[in-house]
Amino acid sequence: MHDLRQDLAGLWQLASQMAAPKGGRVILFIAAHTGEGTSSVAASFALIAASRSVKTAWLVDLDVQKNAQFTAFSQGAIKDAGRPGHALDASLGAEQIYQVAGHDTDASYGKLLNAHQIDGLRLLVTRFRGDRLAPGQKVQLRSAPGWWTALRAAADWIVIDAPATDRTRAGLAFAAQADGVVLVVRADETSAADAAALRQDVEAHGGRVLGVVMNRLPDDARMAGRFEGIG
Repeated sequence: MHDLRQDLAGLWQLASQMAAPKGGRVILFIAAHTGEGTSSVAASFALIAASRSVKTAWLVDLDVQKNAQFTAFSQGAIKDAGRPGHALDASLGAEQIYQVAGHDTDASYGKLLNAHQIDGLRLLVTRFRGDRLAPGQKVQLRSAPGWWTALRAAADWIVIDAPATDRTRAGLAFAAQADGVVLVVRADETSAADAAALRQDVEAHGGRVLGVVMNRLPDDARMAGRFEGIG
């Protein structure tokens, strides 16, 4: 994971202007292909948001199999960021953003999602406790609007790191819950056609594309502004 905070000033200015319902703002990051750097961009933006939050910022990792964000912070992937603290219940007393196939998630499996505050920062990072599932049990993500409403009331910023759509399209289900969606593309590899197809997918799921981050140009990330100027 790379620290891209110095490259995201333009995105921060744009995102700060997003209209949002009552409560904190929600921004979702997503890419068409695995390896385009979405997690680095999302984590870097979350650190910016945390430094400017009065309450807190949340980094919600939708990759419930790998928990890449929690792992990266645990390993000190970003130098001046602390490590995750004790686990906190992230159920928020609402319908959960996941369900365990064949079970009443809000009962037996209602507290598998934790949030860990990063030491010294107003930032919480989610972790899904897949280790508590029995062998063969499968987890499905679901939009759960009530959970996002509860989280908006608790946080100033909610940053969603969605898996790339070539791996799973589950992240698209959350596009409508976000005030803005940012596409992450590798400038040296991703075609304009792939980026355009991703935009169409996001919009078809009710999302509003805020802009595009062109990653690795060759070693940084740059905000490209409104998507209409891409491709």
